[in-house]
Amino acid sequence: MNILERYHAMDYAPAPEARSEADAWLAARDFSKALFIAGDWRAATDSRTFDTEDPSSGKLLAKVSDTNAVDIEAAVAAARKALPKWSAASGYERAKVLYAIGRAMQRHQRLFAVLESLDNGKPIRESRDIDVPLAIRHFIHHAGWAQSLASEFPGRKAAGVVGQIIPWNFPLLMLAWKIAPALATGCTVVLKPAEFTPLTAILFAEICERAGVPRGVVNIVQGGPEAGAAIVNHPGIDKIAFTGSSEVGKIIRKATAGSGKKLSLELGGKSAFIVFEDADLDSAVEGLVDGIWFNQGQVCCAGSRLLVQESVADAFIAKVKTRMGRLRVGAPLDKNTDIGPLVDRTQLDRVRRLVEEGARQGAVCWQPDQEVPQSGYYHLPTLATGVAPANILAQEEVFGPVLATMSFRNTEEAVELANNTRYGLAASVWSENVNLALHVAPQLKAGVVWVNGTNMFDAACGFGGYRESGFGREGGREGLEEYLAPGEPHGPVIKPSSTPKQAARDTESHAIDRTAKLFIGGKQVRPDGNYSLPVLTPKGRLVGEVGLGSRKDIRDAVSAARACKAWPEATAYNRSQVLYYLAENLSGRAEEFAARIVELTGASHKAAKSEVETSIERLFWYAGMADKFEGRVHQPPVRTVTLALHEPVGVIGIVAPDEAPLLGLVSLLAPALAMGNTTVVIPSTTAPLVATDLYQVLEYSDIPAGAINIVTGHTAELTAVLARHDDVDGLWVVAEADICARAEAESTGNLKRVWTGHGRSLDWPTAQGEAFLRRAVEVKNVWVPYGD
Repeated sequence: MNILERYHAMDYAPAPEARSEADAWLAARDFSKALFIAGDWRAATDSRTFDTEDPSSGKLLAKVSDTNAVDIEAAVAAARKALPKWSAASGYERAKVLYAIGRAMQRHQRLFAVLESLDNGKPIRESRDIDVPLAIRHFIHHAGWAQSLASEFPGRKAAGVVGQIIPWNFPLLMLAWKIAPALATGCTVVLKPAEFTPLTAILFAEICERAGVPRGVVNIVQGGPEAGAAIVNHPGIDKIAFTGSSEVGKIIRKATAGSGKKLSLELGGKSAFIVFEDADLDSAVEGLVDGIWFNQGQVCCAGSRLLVQESVADAFIAKVKTRMGRLRVGAPLDKNTDIGPLVDRTQLDRVRRLVEEGARQGAVCWQPDQEVPQSGYYHLPTLATGVAPANILAQEEVFGPVLATMSFRNTEEAVELANNTRYGLAASVWSENVNLALHVAPQLKAGVVWVNGTNMFDAACGFGGYRESGFGREGGREGLEEYLAPGEPHGPVIKPSSTPKQAARDTESHAIDRTAKLFIGGKQVRPDGNYSLPVLTPKGRLVGEVGLGSRKDIRDAVSAARACKAWPEATAYNRSQVLYYLAENLSGRAEEFAARIVELTGASHKAAKSEVETSIERLFWYAGMADKFEGRVHQPPVRTVTLALHEPVGVIGIVAPDEAPLLGLVSLLAPALAMGNTTVVIPSTTAPLVATDLYQVLEYSDIPAGAINIVTGHTAELTAVLARHDDVDGLWVVAEADICARAEAESTGNLKRVWTGHGRSLDWPTAQGEAFLRRAVEVKNVWVPYGD
């Protein structure tokens, strides 16, 4: 046998990672006392435990304390007690603790890696080379943020006690994503790891002991859905950070509605992997292996939808099948393993059901001809071709090693197929033409886009999604924002509206009657129901009527806003010019608006004139910021640059306050417009004529039709319609508490981004700044590699 024959005959021999240190750690610990609360190890109050198993064999690893509501109460109390001292500590003191955690994890990183693979089933190469180093990177990176917090975020403070719930697919990495920014900002933590994978969180708690984390700052409690619900519903928690399924995310959104808790959700995805005909096909195949079969496809941003251009589809699929045949399915501690077991029998059964249903709906499901281990929860990598866009494998998150394939003819079709999903977490674009790739990336409704790469992450770069993939970001500057309290100046509590007064008889009025219409699609239109509402002065005198908007009118307004492409596609400079022009035209009618405010609110002429002047000044400020509130360029420690682009949220519903009817409206409308959003506005109920008087100003201020739509009517009813509308991307509500709570609860259909005043007004003369602009944008991180 010559050398070439020997080369072709070579095969991989087993290369197992030693597990002796992990087994010794498992044997030495009493897992019935694994709750880490106030710096002490405790058993659950009712002594319950649950089993955690090795998914490669189904064998028991440990019986772990199962938290109940009483234990959660103790953990929250410990975090609350520790909060004042920790949040008041200097940035340097917090930085030292974060750095100590990172260094201690480095000293024990092999143990972390082996435990992670034992508990989760992921190949040791992934946990050793990706998960653990990146988790360490987060703590050391955020040590720097802790020390620079005061200068970078002046006047901001910690959100408070944070409840964090993490999934089983990246147990240690998700822990780092959550805990590192929380500690950096001065928050204290109650964290619940997933029931399937608690072991590395327990080891991390030991690290906290050694690293000098003060008692009660980090509390780690294991358990199932009961423990998670207790965290979400606890009134002593100020913020919830959740990573998991979209279904559970919606439950949490509804459960926290009206509570005032800050909320960030990093949920599921159905990410597109787009291959253009000019791509390096061999590199794209390797990227695809990483995109969908990394961690057995149990990745929220897995590239589970392959979109390949028709001209190269057959050749590319052939290469994919060849590569799939060489993937090694086996024991996770074998260094040669590419695909390990799924995390649990229930997950394996779910993947099998979805594959069967996809085949029943017309997909052709292919698997390589190879054996899987007899024990454990293994599933062969699966390629589904002939997949229709509505097939369950193209629409539902499988969370397993299953790839759905479709083809496209041109760029426009590729973008349309990629966006044909209720999710919006990530996407990958492959082309040797960087101009094409960067043309496509901004059009994709995804929070992260990788160009000629996939599954790239770094602590300096934000990660998170749009749509039903949740809201908020992990990592980077925007991830740190999630753990800081809002910076808006609060005003008084908004009192519930009283029964409308009857109009007083005004026998001396001889004015020609005029009923203000709605403003939809750039036109003044009658309400669909042909009803109107009286508008009264504070003394009850009738001064006019406005249209009574209905559900149909809101639908028409949302459709007009969605159809308006000219505004979001305009350059920031052009938007700036239009807003300046709007301010100029409002200035020309300042006396008229001041008189209207006096008439409708009873304010003094001086106060009304000040409100109008401040509104004009506010338009000027946001006009000036339209082309200045820009994204960033990150330089992660790999050969890429990451473009953190600011994009409009989309269609934003705005519910304006009764007080300061012009300034309150402008303070919400201007930042939304400055960032390129289109809007549907519900103006003040008591002084709606201030808003309807704006129609003529808008009509001659070069505002594109549909960019601003105004629907007058009953605030509570119209807000609920906006909250339920799945074509509304964001909702801002300044109204009484029950309207705010209802808006949050009813927004779960598409998990739109909702901001409310929680029943409080704002201090409108000072309600201006970057906080409003941040709310008006999504941050999309586009990763662009460079070099040979």
